[in-house]
Amino acid sequence: MTVTTTELRQAADRLLAAADTARQCEPVRDILGDSDIGAAYAVQALLTEAALARGRHIVGHKIGLTAPAVQRQLGVDQPDSGVLFADMRIPCGGTVTRAGLLQPKVEAEVAFILAEDLDGELSEARIRAAAGKAVAALEIVDSRVRDWSISIVDTIADNGSSARFVLGETAVAADQLDLTAVSMTLSEDGAAVSSGTGADCLGSPLNALWWLARTAQANGTPLRAGHIVLSGALGPMVPARFGSTYLAEIDGIGSVQVSFEGEQR
Repeated sequence: MTVTTTELRQAADRLLAAADTARQCEPVRDILGDSDIGAAYAVQALLTEAALARGRHIVGHKIGLTAPAVQRQLGVDQPDSGVLFADMRIPCGGTVTRAGLLQPKVEAEVAFILAEDLDGELSEARIRAAAGKAVAALEIVDSRVRDWSISIVDTIADNGSSARFVLGETAVAADQLDLTAVSMTLSEDGAAVSSGTGADCLGSPLNALWWLARTAQANGTPLRAGHIVLSGALGPMVPARFGSTYLAEIDGIGSVQVSFEGEQR
């Protein structure tokens, strides 16, 4: 099917209204179709334009759906990407409030702070050099789509189902790490709830960064030095429980922690 400009706007407006009112909406695949990736990214671009017009600032990008376990959880079969805004960041050890969240989930991953622009020829060596610093990260994903009933089109249009992110306080030179072998444990109130390795993220978080760099360049928005890149979950995501604390530990890199505010009374 050919998606019209009016339909792209209609899908974007549905997601914007859901975010603005903190109310879940119906999937947008009924407008865009089940497989039009280009249309989904066009809707994401409309949402990004709206965010920038409201004074928000881009600080990086997130890669999603990199772990087979997460792909199985959501019934999709390929990665996606979204935009990170400055107001999405929560300090390490900080508290996530309920405001604006609908049905959040938590996943642990490796983040990169890029040392170089990533445009032009994108070799494996170039990606490793540009990866800069590796940091343990938590991503709080959320979907504006009702009950997480999403297709790949829905999640891309919805900015990769992004919501908040947290970076650890320790940064390690990425080119000094075997990122395929790093292991991750995510705990909730001290009990392990998710685990995985770098190999669970497209074979390596660096592969995920390579995928994003190629995708971003093809879309005319190449990655830039200083950007934060969340490279994708190393293990299954878990539903966030308000009142709980989440700690991710990634060997050789460090740890990162965040709490969710308690139940309202």
